[in-house]
Amino acid sequence: MTPLRFCMVTTFYPPYHFGGDAMYIYRLSHALARRGHTVDVLHDRDAYHLARPGEPAPRFADHPNVRVTAMKSPLGALSPLLTQQTARPFLKPDVRRRLEGGGYDVIHFHNMSLIGSTALGFGGGVKLYTTHEHWLVCPMHVLWKFDREPCDRPQCLACTIRGRRPPQLWRYTGRLARDLAHVNRLLSPSRFTRQRHIDAGVERPITVLPYFVPAPPTPPAPAPAGQGGAVSPKPASAGEGGPPIAASQLDRPYFLYVGRLVKLKGVDTLIRAFGRYPGADLIIVGDGEERDALVRLAAAMPNVVFAGAKDQAQLASLYRNAIALVMPSTGYEVFGIVLIEAFAQKTPVIVRRLGGMPEAVEDSGGGLLFSNEDELLDAMRRLQDSPALRQDLGERGHRGYLEHWSEGPHLERYLSIVEEERGR
Repeated sequence: MTPLRFCMVTTFYPPYHFGGDAMYIYRLSHALARRGHTVDVLHDRDAYHLARPGEPAPRFADHPNVRVTAMKSPLGALSPLLTQQTARPFLKPDVRRRLEGGGYDVIHFHNMSLIGSTALGFGGGVKLYTTHEHWLVCPMHVLWKFDREPCDRPQCLACTIRGRRPPQLWRYTGRLARDLAHVNRLLSPSRFTRQRHIDAGVERPITVLPYFVPAPPTPPAPAPAGQGGAVSPKPASAGEGGPPIAASQLDRPYFLYVGRLVKLKGVDTLIRAFGRYPGADLIIVGDGEERDALVRLAAAMPNVVFAGAKDQAQLASLYRNAIALVMPSTGYEVFGIVLIEAFAQKTPVIVRRLGGMPEAVEDSGGGLLFSNEDELLDAMRRLQDSPALRQDLGERGHRGYLEHWSEGPHLERYLSIVEEERGR
């Protein structure tokens, strides 16, 4: 393929980020750069600082073909706040200037919530938009109604007010539909999310394109699943957690949770289940606004360990030696990058039947699904009691990772979509 000029437009990008969607953009940009393409990235530092005033400590190396512009307004937080209220990239002239003057072959939009949907009309070339979340159809982004339940009957204005966010009146003017008309194709990480956008009236073509994760480094000699083993002694990067988990915390079989500690993740339901499961530990990796409440919930449970955030080296070992990764989300997740991170380490997963996450199990056979606490406990017992079953499901997940969620197949599909659109 002839080298192309790409531009990634997103609210968040490493190290100014909070989740997996930004890491996907980073990985995609660098995968394209390694194949000879050039990639510009536009992201909004002011949006990051709305939630976290300090500078992030971890730094990410960039390929020479990747040029990152971290936009910052002299008026700071006023810029994303104005954008939230108007859908326009206020006080960010770089957005229009770069997109209209960059001569890009492909402009790929990602999290546009604090860039502004009107930017979808800037520039030319092929325009793609990845639905990393449900912002196009939900002012709160995540289809989590009144901060307590999955949203099936929207009450957007009331939900926004209860969530202490300013209502976005422009959403009631047809603004999003007009702006989306400039996009050639939407890319959805899951079939579930694709259907939710269709059901909500989004009329642009939508193609399912799940995430990918890089191949993990060669592991050391394996330890028995869940029996501890060589967790990397390398400290977590600053801002990514504390010191490594003590060996004494890994001398029992364990299940693993990895993700943000927020209500819709359902970690409270997992902790309660471990009150009935004394034969193994639960290691919780991640941080978030619900951490203190969850720590109180688990105060009398010695088999629940809060490990904080961890870097990728530590995570790899934790995945490898866990009986399984358990994802108990009670909200409508788009997809779970952590699921394919586990598959890359040949570790099976246990996932609630809800949202887009079950698709990783359905498409690989690499885990078990549950709908209630009894089914969760049964799945955990089956995997802990049968190393052969754990190994079989882990191998199935790994084959699925190689076929669907590794870099090569993902880039092949992504670039074929680009070529299809360029040929229209």
